[in-house]
Amino acid sequence: MKVILKADVKGTGKKGEIIEVSDGFAKNFLFKKGLAEIATASGINEILQKRNADAFHKAENIKALKELAEKLNGNEVTVAIRTGKNGKVFGSVTTDKIASALSDLGYDVDKKKIVVKEPMKTIGTFDAEIRLMEGIAAKIKVHIVPLE
Repeated sequence: MKVILKADVKGTGKKGEIIEVSDGFAKNFLFKKGLAEIATASGINEILQKRNADAFHKAENIKALKELAEKLNGNEVTVAIRTGKNGKVFGSVTTDKIASALSDLGYDVDKKKIVVKEPMKTIGTFDAEIRLMEGIAAKIKVHIVPLE
């Protein structure tokens, strides 16, 4: 019997899959617990349309992230931080401060996507990487200047 799974079933399949199972398993377990429904032509068509729509939206999202990475790549941001008399920095520049500096430039980037190789605890220029998605990243320069 062909069924469409409504939820993940361990050892059987994932939600939205169309699978072949024995009649007894379908009637006594899957249907009783509401985990599946009989695979009708309209149900199969609906699943296929949903898959196509999901693939389209994922492709659009990837395209938008690649465009954002191209815009961000090579940008420079300046972050001001408090310093002492002899140039000693109080604290360090966090990814949150870099994200807010990027938002001032008009880019909405989550602070969790910003990766810094070493702590920014001195005044100078540092490299940072923005990993928007696996395989899509941009490199920026972060200039740390004393707060005046």
